[in-house]
Amino acid sequence: MPELRQFAQFPSGPGPLTATVPRELVHRVSVAETLLTGWTRTGPDRFSLTAQWPRAHQLHVSADRSAYEPLLVAETVRQCGALLAHTAYEVPIGHQFVLRDLRVDTRPEHLAVGATPAEPVVDITVDEVRRRAGRPAALSYDAVVHLGPERVATGRIAVSWTKEAVYRRLRGGRTADVGALRLPRPTPTPLPADVVGRALSTDVLLSPADRPDRWRLRVDTAHPVFFDHPLDHIPGMLLLEAARQAVRAHGGADGPVPASFHATFHQFAELDRPVWIEVSDTGGTDVQVVALQGESVAFVCRAGAVAG
Repeated sequence: MPELRQFAQFPSGPGPLTATVPRELVHRVSVAETLLTGWTRTGPDRFSLTAQWPRAHQLHVSADRSAYEPLLVAETVRQCGALLAHTAYEVPIGHQFVLRDLRVDTRPEHLAVGATPAEPVVDITVDEVRRRAGRPAALSYDAVVHLGPERVATGRIAVSWTKEAVYRRLRGGRTADVGALRLPRPTPTPLPADVVGRALSTDVLLSPADRPDRWRLRVDTAHPVFFDHPLDHIPGMLLLEAARQAVRAHGGADGPVPASFHATFHQFAELDRPVWIEVSDTGGTDVQVVALQGESVAFVCRAGAVAG
C-alpha cells in the first residue's frame, strides 16, 4: 500500500519536529489532540519519542492552568504505542486497536505548567511483540517520561490490533452504522462539577445513583475530546477519566487526588447500554474502581492517590 509505505518511512531523525506527527498515526482526527512530535529508534525495540503538552486544555490541564493532569501522561503514552505500531512495526493504517492494559504512575510535583508548552521525552522499551501469521498483532511496552532532567512518570501498556474485516466480525455488526445505535438521550443528570474536580458540567461523567459509592456513567458521543472521531464503543480514556472522577467524588473536596492508574480493560463497553461505576477502598490511599455493564465487568482500575 503506498499510503503505508509513506507512513512507515516517516522521518525519524534527531530532535523534535516542528509540527505534530500525522494525526492518523496516533488515531486522532483533531490536530489539537495530537501530542507527539517525533520519534527515533535507540536500539532493538527501544525508542525515544518527543511530545508537546498544551498550556491549556479542556481536560488535561487543571482549571487554574497550573498543572498537567496525570491522564495527559496516559494519553501521551497511549499515542506512543499507536505511532510505533504503524511506523516501526509497519501495522497498516485502518487496523483496529484494542487497549488491554494501561498503567501510569506520575509525580505531580513535577507536572507544573510553565511559561511555554512542556516538551516531554518518552523512552519506550517494547518487551513483547506477539505475532500472528508472522506479522505483529500486539505490543507490550514500558515508558519513562522525562521533562528536562526530571523523571516525571512511568507507564506500561498492552495493546492489540486486527484487520477491519476481522474487527467487524468480532463486533457482530455493531460497527456497521454507529449512528444507528439507540443511544441514551438525554444523558443522565451530572454530579456537580466541583465534586469530581472539573470546571464544566459537560465534562462530568458521573450521575447520582442509589448509593454513595456507585454512579451511572454519562456518555456524550459529541464530546470533542473523548469522541474525537466516531466510535462504536466507550473509549478507554473515558473510562479512565470516570475512574479519576469517582475517586474525587468518593473522597470529598479535601480527599485524595489520583496520581496513578493501573487499569485492565476486560471487554468492550457498549454505547447503548447503561454502565455503572463503583468504588471501594483497598487500604492506604488506593481506591479500586470498577465499570459494570449488565452482569459483566468491563473495566477495573486501581487508582493511587496523593493528598488533596
